[in-house]
Amino acid sequence: MFKRTLAAALATAVLIGVAAAAAAPAVEGAWRDVLDTPATPSALAPRSLLLGLARAGTSIVAVGQRGHAIVSDDAGKSWTQAKMPVSSDLVAVSFPSAKAGWAVGHDGVVLHSADGGRSWAVQLDGRKLGELLVAHYQAAGDEKWLAEAKRFAAQGAENPFLDVWSESETTGWVVGAFGLVLRTEDGGAHWSPMMHAAENPKSLHLYAVRGVAGEVYFVGEQGTALKLDRASGKLRALEVPYKGTLFGVTGSEAVVIAHGLRGTVLRSTDRGHSWQPVPTGVAVGLTASTVDEQGVLVVVSQAGHVIASRDNGASFIPVKIERPIPAAAVVAAGKGALVLAGPRGVQAVAMP
Repeated sequence: MFKRTLAAALATAVLIGVAAAAAAPAVEGAWRDVLDTPATPSALAPRSLLLGLARAGTSIVAVGQRGHAIVSDDAGKSWTQAKMPVSSDLVAVSFPSAKAGWAVGHDGVVLHSADGGRSWAVQLDGRKLGELLVAHYQAAGDEKWLAEAKRFAAQGAENPFLDVWSESETTGWVVGAFGLVLRTEDGGAHWSPMMHAAENPKSLHLYAVRGVAGEVYFVGEQGTALKLDRASGKLRALEVPYKGTLFGVTGSEAVVIAHGLRGTVLRSTDRGHSWQPVPTGVAVGLTASTVDEQGVLVVVSQAGHVIASRDNGASFIPVKIERPIPAAAVVAAGKGALVLAGPRGVQAVAMP
């Protein structure tokens, strides 16, 4: 039930459609879990549902439905499919360097690549997640979170991760449904639960985590916005003037931008202490964002809008795209170029 509910919510937000079934057929009709079934090679992968994008050095990596991952070395003009050990739907990807990166998605899967996204290995999945949570909170003697951990364990591989961001080849964060937050400081060899450290008492879904100017921000449903307090290790709640879902966060040394449903953009020039709404002229969900090589803030929508700011988010203007596509992800692809991803696959576009 939860998977259907969450998939429907995400479909409204980022057009990801219905989540893949929890199992995949194997040869001769045998049943195999998607976590044990490698992604199927397909020439149509670049035109399939793709939900996450990241730069890996000069390459671009996209991930999506049925475990598809593709890599481009020419700014999105051509793509090569990667070898994937699972066929779970993947929703986000992050590379802190040209070689090392992570991808996350449904069935609690966390994948790691050490070769720029050409091949991947499973570091964590939903079958192991519950055990990890229980062991952590049992050792900590935290009865409240131990009870929650046991609930996660009883659900099995039901709860998805929804975003990933990596500070370095060793340090990264993953977030997901019901307030899931985990951190690694050893390249993913171990993942530490951080839900106890988050000021998220309702365990609301977290849709995005990003680093901006040395700070780490988290956003999610019902106006949830958190910021890492490095001194205490706590994820402190931020007060924002919007109580709808926020899908992403980006920014620069000068500004932090959060965006979400109904064309909402919120702007902070004081590292998240205060926020102001910014008119966008868009009435649908703003699903993804990036900062290009010239410092232009770019935000895209589920209906194909591309809006850009050249004044640190104080205002946004529409960008005319020759063939607009509904977008779930966007990444800068060099000077004056973007790559978009969504239900129609990937598309390279030029910024005017």
